[in-house]
Amino acid sequence: MSTNAKTRLTWSLVTLLVLAIIATSVSYVVNIHLVQAQARDTSHGLRQIALITAPNIPPRGLWAFDISYVDDQNQVYYLADATNASVDLIDTRTNTFIGEIGGFRGFHGSRETQGPGGVLVDDLGQLWASDGDSTVKLIDLSSRTLVATLHTGGKKRADEMAYDPQDQLLLVTNGSEVVPFTTFISVTRRAIVGKLVFADASGGLEAPVFDAQTHQFYVSVPANTQYPGGAVAVVDPLTQRLVREYPLPACDPSGVALDPTTQELLLGCSGHPVIVSALTGQVVATMVQTSGCDEVWYNRGDRRFYLAAFTNPTGPVLSVVDATRDSWVGNVATVKKAHSVAVDPLTNHIFVPQTGRGIVVYAQT
Repeated sequence: MSTNAKTRLTWSLVTLLVLAIIATSVSYVVNIHLVQAQARDTSHGLRQIALITAPNIPPRGLWAFDISYVDDQNQVYYLADATNASVDLIDTRTNTFIGEIGGFRGFHGSRETQGPGGVLVDDLGQLWASDGDSTVKLIDLSSRTLVATLHTGGKKRADEMAYDPQDQLLLVTNGSEVVPFTTFISVTRRAIVGKLVFADASGGLEAPVFDAQTHQFYVSVPANTQYPGGAVAVVDPLTQRLVREYPLPACDPSGVALDPTTQELLLGCSGHPVIVSALTGQVVATMVQTSGCDEVWYNRGDRRFYLAAFTNPTGPVLSVVDATRDSWVGNVATVKKAHSVAVDPLTNHIFVPQTGRGIVVYAQT
């Protein structure tokens, strides 16, 4: 073969190699963007079916809200609305606004003292709502009036709550205090009956949940001196003592929800959410398709977890996880600071308050 022919062959091979590298690179970039786009909005049949608005819902500008809760006995959705210093009430059968209950501290520039924060209805039909002045308020739902105020002894907000119907005990987290603690309230006596201090909880306390099978509370601990990645604190409602802690891998957990069928907890982490055995603390699954969650909710109606992933890196989303398979289902794009979610198990309608829009209702189609 002549020298010119060899040169032409060499350059041809080089050209083909360069083209192959470029094609591979383009394919890689396209695939990366495709994966990111799919993780951003892969609704799998979930779509908006209603938008609920009312006077000052949503307010102009910042909307400071916190916990969402659905009472499926009466099919009412409750929203802790600090901007309006009220608990907002929505009929989940008709997806309409039915009123508000005022008398709370409201929002004055700091989430550590805003209220209401947590909301919950017990099996006596009483509405409990935590407030920004370290109080928990009891509301008679028949008259929608405040009937009792319990002072938990802190300087900042009382926050999220879980209910033990077997002992009729309410657990409230006081996670914003310098030394965080939980408060135990008897819903029959309407009185504080105990307190558990978390002296090493350097990251405060977040959401609790009650497990009727193990007869324990499970509390999200974002960080403590022993477990910097966060932990799940297991608390006995009878002794009101810490039983054990389950360490979490770089989670910094906020929300927690329980699937009572599998005895598994889903933790809404600042990173990827994880599913943990309530019995052993073992991590059984990690949802890498979403990240940055606050409130999470288990819906027994469709056996799915719903996650308000408001700091997801590719944009805020409502994430859906199949609890029967411990697998991610999809994401639906939301808006900035959409960190609250609750679901009616009778209709499977999902309620997500969103700044600038109102309370958005989603459903499977």
